[in-house]
Amino acid sequence: VSGTEDITVDGRLLDKKDRKVVLAYYKPVGVTCTEKDKYAEKTIRDAIDYPIRVTYAGRLDKDSEGLLLLTNDGDLINGLMRASNYHEKEYLVRVNKPVTDTFLQKMAGGVPILDTVTRPCQVEKLGKYKFKIILTQGLNRQIRRMCRALGFDAQGIKRVRVANITIGKLKPGNYRLLTGEELEELYGLLDS
Repeated sequence: VSGTEDITVDGRLLDKKDRKVVLAYYKPVGVTCTEKDKYAEKTIRDAIDYPIRVTYAGRLDKDSEGLLLLTNDGDLINGLMRASNYHEKEYLVRVNKPVTDTFLQKMAGGVPILDTVTRPCQVEKLGKYKFKIILTQGLNRQIRRMCRALGFDAQGIKRVRVANITIGKLKPGNYRLLTGEELEELYGLLDS
């Protein structure tokens, strides 16, 4: 179902607002993940012009960019946000000084932040100042805090994947409607 079909339930035609919609959106730096904030220069509501009201399933801080899932399906939002489901989120990170093996090991093993220790995660060096990290939790500004706790400054963070959904060829500020197998797989991950 692409969202353009007429769908009926018990003979009643569903309004477009009743249809479940999931968008993959490339959030640019500078957009705040909130519906309303009088102090935010640009919110998600300002950035997305979609005929059906959608909201974000998971946040990205204002200074980060990348994949954000937007939907009108509350069950999907809850399923993705529930830390106990261990859904993967993959990020590319640029830091202010050379990435060392010690730094990578400490990041992967868990870092004390916010009165807890982060879950073990996958970390891979991509370049002198770049690494990839795959998280299964979403603490507030987690990557920035983890880096800071280890004496590094995260200067650029880009989320490239949430669960099975990738950013692909999306450009900042653009979105695409999820359909077919990709969407079915996402919903299947919530049931597992």
